[in-house]
Amino acid sequence: MEFLKEGILEALRLIRTLDPDVLSAALVSIRLATLSTLLAAVIGVPIGFLLATANFPGRRIVVLSFNSLLSVPTVLIGLLGIGLLSRQGPLGTLNLLFTPTGMVLGTTILAIPILVVFTLSSLKALSPLVRETARTLGASPLMVAWTLLREARHGFMAAVVAGFGRIISEVGIAMMLGGNIKGFTRTLTTAIALETNKGLFGLGLAMGLILLGIGVVVNLALTQVQGR
Repeated sequence: MEFLKEGILEALRLIRTLDPDVLSAALVSIRLATLSTLLAAVIGVPIGFLLATANFPGRRIVVLSFNSLLSVPTVLIGLLGIGLLSRQGPLGTLNLLFTPTGMVLGTTILAIPILVVFTLSSLKALSPLVRETARTLGASPLMVAWTLLREARHGFMAAVVAGFGRIISEVGIAMMLGGNIKGFTRTLTTAIALETNKGLFGLGLAMGLILLGIGVVVNLALTQVQGR
């Protein structure tokens, strides 16, 4: 119990004094999660909209595939990323392995199924009258799409938060594609694993508390926006 108490006190001290290692890992994590979530939204929301509003051969298989990808192990994405980005891989000449860009690509792939499935579910939950009313009022196909997206906006915001949370809390892709390089690709999760293995429990706990705090802030922001 004393060990845990000392660890918590050390964590609070590191947070209060803005320890450079803690701050660096936090900034890398926030940057990575923000960029990856935005990219995943740009790709995932249109796919989810298409799956929710269009009928085409193989649609059910595509939907099933995205649902299955929600539980894909992050280490598998990391392995595939290494295969693509290593010097022997097809994208090896881009030198993206062990860089923030490589990490963003990997975590974007991780978050895309979340955005697709949440978007699809949000639109499917809408009443068919929304689309029919918009068409009756003479709305163009583009305006109909915009109306549907506005009506399902709370679901989209939840999807963005879910994607952000999945990215910022994952460790497999960040470790394998980023290499855990201090001040460059080291995130809060990879730093927690490293420092805890080194016996620096207080430092690891400090980063864990910051990670928890980021999640709370993001969810509070979503709640505030939804309330408006």
